[in-house]
Amino acid sequence: MTVKYIFITGGVVSSVGKGVTCAAIGRLLKERGLKVAIQKLDPYINVDPGTMSPYQHGEVFVLDDGAETDLDLGHYERFVDENLSRVCNVTTGQVYADVIAKERRGDYLGGTIQVIPHITNEIKRRIGLVPKETGAEVVLVEVGGTVGDIESLPFIESLRQMRSEAGRENTFYIHTTWLPHISATDELKTKPTQHSVRELRALGISPNMIVARADREIPAELANKIAQFCDVDPQAVVPMPTTDVMYEVPLLLEQQGAGDYIVKSLGLKPRRKPDLSQWREIVTQARASKPVVRVALVGKYVELHDAYMSVRESLYHAGLAVGVQVEIDWVNSVELEKGNGWEEVRAADGVLVPGGFGNRGIEGKIQAAQHAREQGVPYFGLCLGMQVMAIEFARNALGHAGANSTEFDPKTAYPVIDLMPDQRDLADKGATMRLGVYPCQLQPGSLAARAYVAETVSERHRHRFEFNNAARGDFEGRGVRFSGVSPDNRLVEIMELAEHPFMLGTQFHPEFLSRPTRPHPLFIAFLQAVADKAGVLAESIPMKAEIN
Repeated sequence: MTVKYIFITGGVVSSVGKGVTCAAIGRLLKERGLKVAIQKLDPYINVDPGTMSPYQHGEVFVLDDGAETDLDLGHYERFVDENLSRVCNVTTGQVYADVIAKERRGDYLGGTIQVIPHITNEIKRRIGLVPKETGAEVVLVEVGGTVGDIESLPFIESLRQMRSEAGRENTFYIHTTWLPHISATDELKTKPTQHSVRELRALGISPNMIVARADREIPAELANKIAQFCDVDPQAVVPMPTTDVMYEVPLLLEQQGAGDYIVKSLGLKPRRKPDLSQWREIVTQARASKPVVRVALVGKYVELHDAYMSVRESLYHAGLAVGVQVEIDWVNSVELEKGNGWEEVRAADGVLVPGGFGNRGIEGKIQAAQHAREQGVPYFGLCLGMQVMAIEFARNALGHAGANSTEFDPKTAYPVIDLMPDQRDLADKGATMRLGVYPCQLQPGSLAARAYVAETVSERHRHRFEFNNAARGDFEGRGVRFSGVSPDNRLVEIMELAEHPFMLGTQFHPEFLSRPTRPHPLFIAFLQAVADKAGVLAESIPMKAEIN
């Protein structure tokens, strides 16, 4: 099978939607019956983002195989609806670590190790692993950062070399750029795009398509000017104004003819005509007038919403399914400890506490869980959110005032949350947690089982600490239901309160498996309880709620 490669680079500035554009193009190709996979090349020297602060990198998106990856892989999976693997995220750190390890073993027979060919060969080898492991016939490869960044140069050079190795007829280069608006003259300017393309061409790559981003409509004459000065076909300049609904991007690209142009240029043979009706329905529903519900998202990285990207999107997905508009109040748990932000929590129809690490802001999260339990407010805890739910219950319902997690208080007299046994002797922090997909056995008749409509599910994990089994008996005798456990009954996966409208926590991260076309069942159940609390009449739209 001949593999086709589509390489996506960015210019002018970062954060212009290159990852969403890449994901949307993948959707267009999948709609044509093609087997697609997407890979992200990240220039940073960290081996993966697992040890990076969310303020530095946004959320860490975990895959089925346990790979801790860039948040763009979340976009890829949500748009293309394919579960990716660790070969789909490559960092400079991974590349150099492998090359240095080979040099230490003597694999290069005493040769001088250089960026070209050794580093670029390793990058190309990792690109080639994607079709081998996924069976994809079209591989989209996004390069992080912008053209001209010194750390991106080995990746750009590798993509240039791919043209001759894979064949010109099998490679297609897309450059995503930004058109700044000058308010004094009310103009969009193309000169930064021209300079960006010139820089890319100086590195040996001439783009086949340019996706021009802007915060306003892009006139046809401007697109023609870009085509003329950047030496691409006029129909290969794709204007992409900012949209208020991210999931409209595939529709905008299809409307501009991007899918057909790429298919024709690469000589691909579609197996069916694209059907984007479900995506049109999503956009229509997103813009429709709906009852508003408020969810207080209580975290400690709330200043950067990207730190909770998958949680936010999962709430929006479920909101579409339930028929409500979800307004998120971003509440800083550190501020709650100081007495600030409680107006938002008390006014919310539901409380969600997402994952996290470290003791900063923990008491604020515990207080939010206490408020939800005592006031009958729907509560959804994800990973750490389940743990603080357990700590709060132990303190205020069971009377163990000093109850805590050994992560935050190693000497606590009542360690309701404790380090997993197989984590005790680990020294390294990177990629050593319980990571990836694991099965969960559901208790019949429980809230979780009713939401999933299943007996066993598989969910993605990222944690070191677990509910302490020694405390199970105390909790179960006071109305707590451990409705999800590992098949061997060793690990608590889901905890819920029987006498509460909705108070449920998961040790796993359900947000990683939610899709716009298949919202996660637990998020749907949570928002249904939130809508009931708000007293709004919510009409569900037809969507599949099951997960893979």
